[in-house]
Amino acid sequence: MEGLTSYRTYWTAWAILLVLTLLMIVTEGASFSRVAIVAFLVSAMLVKAALITGWFMHLRFERAALVVPVVLVTLLTAAFLFFLIAVDGLEMARMAAP
Repeated sequence: MEGLTSYRTYWTAWAILLVLTLLMIVTEGASFSRVAIVAFLVSAMLVKAALITGWFMHLRFERAALVVPVVLVTLLTAAFLFFLIAVDGLEMARMAAP
């Protein structure tokens, strides 16, 4: 039946989220380039967000007319907040440089 999700599905999604979180923690201490670490962390966060919204918030059962605006507004808000913080971060990095 569409719309019904079993406990197994939730536990599987939870396990995937746990594994991704552990990988993110391990990756932070790995000796990869900073760009590779950041790219992996951002990708893992996007996958985790998709799992959470799809399975736990049940958006996978909704029409695209509802899902697309929710996702777009969320991404636009995140980008806006990032750029608000990035300006201050760049200024602090400039002030800390010798």
